[in-house]
Amino acid sequence: MAQEKASASVKNTSLAHGVGRRKKSVARVWCRSGKGNIRVNNLDIAQYFDTKTDVENAETPLCLIPMGETLDMKVTVAGGGKTAQADAVKLAIARCFVQLDEATRPTLRGNGLLTVDARNKERKKPGQKAARRKFQFTKR
Repeated sequence: MAQEKASASVKNTSLAHGVGRRKKSVARVWCRSGKGNIRVNNLDIAQYFDTKTDVENAETPLCLIPMGETLDMKVTVAGGGKTAQADAVKLAIARCFVQLDEATRPTLRGNGLLTVDARNKERKKPGQKAARRKFQFTKR
């Protein structure tokens, strides 16, 4: 009985944890040994992300590193839009892989998966219509 409880607690513990950010989105990924399932906010990844492009973008690290097929990933993501969330998930998964195996770092770094995309929305300026858009000028 005690052995069953111990194996159950080991099965539920995460092997690695990664955090990814993009614009206002924050994604947290927990990797456990499993069959390669990815759950994003308690939905399958294909159900959560609307477009195929976002799904492929989020799964980019899994295409490069084969160990993703033996891991189940639980993802929680909040803030921003779906595309920014997909980029945040991509970075979080890549950071999980590095935490699990340091030898994956050169491959992921070479493909730009460990680089944070720091672009954010530019603020609106006073006296203008938007960040760069000006009000229409009339000469007379």
